[in-house]
Amino acid sequence: MVTVKLLKPYCIKTELDHIHVLLEQEYFTISIENEIYQFVPVKAKEFVINRRTKKIENLDATFAFKKDNKLFYLTMNELINLPDFLIKLYFITKPHLDMKRTENINDNIDVIIDELEHLNVKRLIDRALDERNEEAFYDLLAML
Repeated sequence: MVTVKLLKPYCIKTELDHIHVLLEQEYFTISIENEIYQFVPVKAKEFVINRRTKKIENLDATFAFKKDNKLFYLTMNELINLPDFLIKLYFITKPHLDMKRTENINDNIDVIIDELEHLNVKRLIDRALDERNEEAFYDLLAML
């Protein structure tokens, strides 16, 4: 029976559409019939998760594990069938899956900056009128 003993990512890279969970030898181990095998970055070195669908995308990946001189290969499909793997991967990626909050914050910041710039131009137009500066008035009016 195969179980995941340790799954800690070396690094997590978050992009707009994907999460890349990068692996390293010391942080990914499995147990096969009570023998501990350590991950070896021979073939696949990461899990790629789609942030929108929350599905693993690199299903064709093959991961190598080593104990002494024995190499053991597990495909992503085989790993997905291990319940403890999915649970550990879920808790690793959960903080990075909430994409909507990040996008909304960025959208709101752009809107706020635009509004502030617009209000600033209006104040400068008022100042130009108070100072009877016709040239500055027309330059600022063109900015609206």
